[in-house]
Amino acid sequence: MAIAIFFPTWYRLTEIWLEFEQVIAHGLATAIIFIGLLLIHPPKPSNSGAAINRPHLVLGALFLIGVTLLWGLLELVRIDTLAFLMLPVGVVAVSWALLGLPRTLSFAPYVMLLALSLPLWADIVPALVALASIVVGEWVRWFGMTALIEGSSITLPYGRLLIADGCSGIRYFAISILLAMMVSILNDYRWKGWVITVSLAIAIALLANWVRITILVIVAYETNMESELLTDHEMMGWIVFAAFVFPALYFSPVRKRSTTATSSEAGITIYKKGLIAAALAIFLGPVALAFANYATSQKPEWTVLLPEFRQIQNGELPLSITLPETLEKQTWRADNTRILLAQSQKKSSSEKLVPYLPPMFDRSVWHVEEQIEPGIAIYRNILSRDRVMMAQWYQVGSRRSWNYRDAKLLQIPATLQGETRFALIAIQIPCTRINCQEAMSEVQTAILEISQQLSPAD
Repeated sequence: MAIAIFFPTWYRLTEIWLEFEQVIAHGLATAIIFIGLLLIHPPKPSNSGAAINRPHLVLGALFLIGVTLLWGLLELVRIDTLAFLMLPVGVVAVSWALLGLPRTLSFAPYVMLLALSLPLWADIVPALVALASIVVGEWVRWFGMTALIEGSSITLPYGRLLIADGCSGIRYFAISILLAMMVSILNDYRWKGWVITVSLAIAIALLANWVRITILVIVAYETNMESELLTDHEMMGWIVFAAFVFPALYFSPVRKRSTTATSSEAGITIYKKGLIAAALAIFLGPVALAFANYATSQKPEWTVLLPEFRQIQNGELPLSITLPETLEKQTWRADNTRILLAQSQKKSSSEKLVPYLPPMFDRSVWHVEEQIEPGIAIYRNILSRDRVMMAQWYQVGSRRSWNYRDAKLLQIPATLQGETRFALIAIQIPCTRINCQEAMSEVQTAILEISQQLSPAD
């Protein structure tokens, strides 16, 4: 029933599973494990008795309708991340409406395991990289190695190592949590046992990845960066991870479910109010979306008049930015100031107003030296030591955001108001440690001038 109500999002999720990308390679396997656990170790029945309070059933039906409406809105404006997050919530809502609250509470741990299959892991990769950089950097100092540590870059006498996204340990992190949830479900842990088990799993995954990176640094230091392990360390990483996980699994407790609990699983009741709510949710969800294809009214592209600037090639920026081909780009220059305007327009209801933007610059070379204020920072090149002050913001219709996450959320009011234009604006000024503060006034002046021109004249 949950698949039928939220079918468009489930369909896109299945396509992502079948791509087997690094951060979500475990997605399909997690879904199969979810189904397998339901079959061989179904949720333990509640001990609260078979009587269900009518208010709980009404609340479950209302909750399902509310979740469906919210999901429909997110699906309409194509905010995929939030739409994916609504899938496990939708499963819980359907269970509550059809089976009642007690059985839903016993089913919730299984839904939490299924949530591990959602493509949300890439969002925590930067945090894992930052944490690994701090810890490994401290360990390198403890070993007394001659090394220059700058953010995620470790410069040794004979070369430089970078703790990149691939070194985040995201796969170890996800698999360790998956194993912990499986152990918790099979042992029928209550919430306290869940928290302890998952917390230990997170600690093991982080520690294993930090040890793996430290081993690579030591090998690089001792072999003058000539070891083949530095270019091919996939197998070594899994061996280190296994050395931490297998003992934890071996010593983890095993609890067998009592036969009295399993014998009382018969007699699942599906409530009529839930069926009515589910039928209504289908009409409010996929059926309504199928008829919600609307025509977008095209507006002229934004134009920026900069009398003192001349237009230059798009690649002529001190801090090179990589953007999708779907964005129309223009670049201007006056003295040391460069301005980039990249914009797009939503042409149909199936398109996103705010397009997907991958990492826009090489973080292995550039890192943030100082965050001056929201949207304005000083970036430093690790190799050349060049500094660039850059202001960057996102224009979503008539609204402005200093970060990409907020810009994605602004799609909701912008789409509902019929706005179709999106733009990314970047202002860059090379500077030194002495004159970077002087560049700040130029940046603020340019921000004010461009913002006034991008305000819609509707």
